[in-house]
Amino acid sequence: MTGVPASAAGGSSSARRPGPRGASGAAQGPGERPVAGARTTPVERTTPGGAVERGATEGGAGGRGGKIAAAAVNQASVWNVANLLTMLRLLLVPAFVALLLGNGGYDPAWRSFAWAAFAVAMITDLFDGHLARTYNLVTDFGKIADPIADKAIMGAALICLSALGDLPWWVTAVILGRELGITVLRFVVIRYGVIPASRGGKIKTLTQGIAVGMYVLALTGPLATLRFWVMAVAVVLTVATGLDYVKRAIVLRRQGIAERRAALKETEV
Repeated sequence: MTGVPASAAGGSSSARRPGPRGASGAAQGPGERPVAGARTTPVERTTPGGAVERGATEGGAGGRGGKIAAAAVNQASVWNVANLLTMLRLLLVPAFVALLLGNGGYDPAWRSFAWAAFAVAMITDLFDGHLARTYNLVTDFGKIADPIADKAIMGAALICLSALGDLPWWVTAVILGRELGITVLRFVVIRYGVIPASRGGKIKTLTQGIAVGMYVLALTGPLATLRFWVMAVAVVLTVATGLDYVKRAIVLRRQGIAERRAALKETEV
């Protein structure tokens, strides 16, 4: 006989139903076909019994679940080595102050321990940012805590040295005033973009660290004279890089305003 089995005929009839969005009625067996309106290319599988099984998609609830999972991973990544170094630097601030002011603040042994704490803080400052950028460990916590830790250890050292009479108060005012002013300016222009750290700024930070470290130690003779000149260079770099940052912030703001105006004109047209 040349007749067609009933099961085969029924399968052919159901396979010729119109596909999604007017797809041709070509026969489709128990394979895979795209779901109309999906963001990605999900699949439907038809079981031998005629039931339809839909796979997970990136759009809709699946996409939202993926975003939530990604957010959870990012939240867990706060406890990475770069942020731990930043936390260590924050914890070193009170320890450094206690060591620097220990035994009246003029004991060479105590000040040597204070210098060691300050040196560790400066070294971690060099490594945590590099690790975060190199191994993609940048987090919101790190963006906020890292500059706070930098200014905390430097500010504590400058204020304590001025309080002990080792460093003029105007030097402390210039350095801390510059750092706080640039921080405020950074938040003002953040809507227009981020100003990257310049080479002069990095040299300034290094020079400040060396100068303050030399003042923390109980130096005498030629080394005491040398630290005076190193601090003088640090102050000059502090003022020069601060003015350069203000200039670049003004240029960035003007460019941002011009781009916004141009974008508004395009939308109006």
